[in-house]
Amino acid sequence: MSTVFIALQANEETRPIIEAIASDNPLALVHREPAMVKIDAPNRLVIRKESIEERIGRRYDLQELQINLITLSGNVDEDDDSLTLTWND
Repeated sequence: MSTVFIALQANEETRPIIEAIASDNPLALVHREPAMVKIDAPNRLVIRKESIEERIGRRYDLQELQINLITLSGNVDEDDDSLTLTWND
C-alpha cells in the first residue's frame, strides 16, 4: 500500500476545505501543524468541489486550492468537480 497526501496552509480559508476532505475520505489521517495541515490517505484521496461548497456557502473553483497549496504527492486526476490523488503499486 502506498500513501498519497496533500498539504495546505493552516488558516481560516482552508478550515472548511480540510473538513470536506476528511469527511469524504474516511481513511484519511489529518496531521495539524502550526503552519500547515497534511492529509494522508492510503492509495487514494478525493477532493470534491460539492463538499467544499456545502461548507463555505458559495461556489468554489477547485483551482482556488492552488492559493493555499503547499505540496501534494500522487498521480493527479482533475476535472471541474473533483481532484483525485492516486498511487498505484
